[in-house]
Amino acid sequence: MKMNSKDFRVRPGEKVKLEEWPTSVKPFCQSKKQYQKLLGEHVEELSSLQRLHYASNRYALLLIFQGMDSAGKDGAIRHVMSGVNPQGCQVFSFKQPSADELEHDFLWRTTRRLPERGRIGIFNRSYYEEVLVVRVHPEILRGQGLPDELLDEKTIWEERYRSIVDMEEHLHRNGTRIIKVFLHLSKDEQQKRFLDRIDDPDKNWKFSLSDVQERACWPRYMQAYEACLHATSTPHAHWYVVPADDKENARLIVSQIVLDALNELKMAYPKTTAKRRRELKSLRKQLGRQEHDQ
Repeated sequence: MKMNSKDFRVRPGEKVKLEEWPTSVKPFCQSKKQYQKLLGEHVEELSSLQRLHYASNRYALLLIFQGMDSAGKDGAIRHVMSGVNPQGCQVFSFKQPSADELEHDFLWRTTRRLPERGRIGIFNRSYYEEVLVVRVHPEILRGQGLPDELLDEKTIWEERYRSIVDMEEHLHRNGTRIIKVFLHLSKDEQQKRFLDRIDDPDKNWKFSLSDVQERACWPRYMQAYEACLHATSTPHAHWYVVPADDKENARLIVSQIVLDALNELKMAYPKTTAKRRRELKSLRKQLGRQEHDQ
């Protein structure tokens, strides 16, 4: 089955009904061995492109992962980016904002972690939590210390969408390319993964009461995601809705999305000038003399 990353892209302005987007698609590989081979090829190509990306030092790449609990964000990051040199990649996970972070605007804490040119930045959750979790739990919004006139829930979400879109467009104009992945998990599959975390002692640490409480808010989360995907999938920062019930398939799709994004960049290794070649030739002679003297 041929893979086309654009099949999972949310078109700008598209109304999103997540029940119409699959959480599972036909596997791209027919066996575990075939999956490992294809993922290995993706990882190897990604490693090569990442070295070129780092050397060319013209663009930054920001990968954003969002999804419900147990959707596979950690696993996708770990497997897809396994071949990337840590020197050229940074991963940040964003939990509940600290007291210091709440003293700033909602984009501040993530803006400080944006990748430099030549590097790949990965956000495991992101500023989008402020229009997802906070929208589902408005009590969080009321505890953020904002002026009363800014707390109108009839306007604040559209205002935050606009802030996000403006920021992402600014980043695009200045050389940062953004990939946004929503790992689309079914409620039934989440239940299976939660039960596995309860039954497997090695996975007990992954499960907590808050997971059950958040699961009870599933319909509101789906509504929040639908509104967010519609409002913030733009020509310069697309959202991709990746079916996540099959972890292996999801990782292949994510890796293809990242490969396509890197291949679209105009990257090249820095050219060696005539002056630099003369310098290297001189250094080569010096190394030869040192070897002879020893």
